[in-house]
Amino acid sequence: MLICYKQTEEKEDTEKERGDIMAENNTKELDFDRKHEEDLQRLRGLRLLDDDFMQKVFEDKACTEFLLQIILNRTDLKVLRVNGQQDIKNLQGRSVRLDILAVDAENRVYNIEIQRSDKGAGVKRARYNSSLIDANVTEPGEKYENLCESYVIFITENDIMKVGLPIYHIDRTVKETGELFGDESHIIYVNSQIKDESALGKLMHDFSCTDAKDMKYKILADRVRYFKEDEKGVATMCRAMEEMRNETARETEHAKAIKVAKGMLQSGKLSYEEIAEIAELSIDEVKALDEKVIA
Repeated sequence: MLICYKQTEEKEDTEKERGDIMAENNTKELDFDRKHEEDLQRLRGLRLLDDDFMQKVFEDKACTEFLLQIILNRTDLKVLRVNGQQDIKNLQGRSVRLDILAVDAENRVYNIEIQRSDKGAGVKRARYNSSLIDANVTEPGEKYENLCESYVIFITENDIMKVGLPIYHIDRTVKETGELFGDESHIIYVNSQIKDESALGKLMHDFSCTDAKDMKYKILADRVRYFKEDEKGVATMCRAMEEMRNETARETEHAKAIKVAKGMLQSGKLSYEEIAEIAELSIDEVKALDEKVIA
C-alpha cells in the first residue's frame, strides 16, 4: 500500500509539473499573439514620417535615389549604396545611429533623418551629424581636400524654421562678402507641412499617408504596400518591430545599470570589480563612469 501511495503521489507531481509547463507555454503563446496583433495594428498606422518604417522603405536604393532627386532637384543623381540604421562613432567611441546613410556615384554622402520632434532636429544635431560623417569618411593620413561632399537632410513633421517655406538650405557663407564658403558641407530641412502640387509637396503628402492607395508616387506606394500588405513584407516589419522592442528593453536595462553604478561610485565604498559585478557592466564601463563622476 505504501508503494502504491508513493507511486500515486509521484504521478500526481508529474502531472502537476506537466500542467504547469503547459500553462506557461499557453501564457507565452497568448503573450506572443497579443504582441503580434499589436505590431500589426501599429504597422497599419505607420507612415514614412515614422523613422522605424521609413528606414525599411528607404533601404531600397531606388526609393532613396528618387527621394534625393526630388529634394535636391537633380534628376542626374545616382545612388550607389544605401544603409538603414547606420551606426557611426565619434572620436570618443560613442556610437550614433543614423536613419539612412547613402552614397552616390560622385562619392557624395547623404544622411537622411526623420524627425517628428522639433528637439530632435535642432541645429546642433545637424552640425553634429555633419561632423560625424566627415570623421568617418576620412582615412588616416588622407588630405582634407579629399573630404567628400556631404548632405545632412532632416525631414521634419513640423516647420522647424517657422517661416512657412517647404525647404531650407543651410550652407556656410563668408559674412563680410555673402559668398559661399565652399566647404561642400550642406544641411537641408524639409518641412513636411507643405503638401502642395509641387514634386516636393507631393512627396511630403506621401510621407503623411498610412495607406499606399492614397499615395501619389508609385515607386513609394509599391514599397509601402509591400511592407503593409505582402505576407513577406509584413513578416519583415514584424520582425523589425520585435527587434526594436528588444533593443529598447536592453537600453532601458542598461540605463538602469548605469544609474546604479553611478550611485555606488559616489558612495566610494566598492571597488570597480564589485560594482561591475553588481551592475552587470564591464570594468571598463565602470571606470569610464567614474571619470565622468569625478569630472
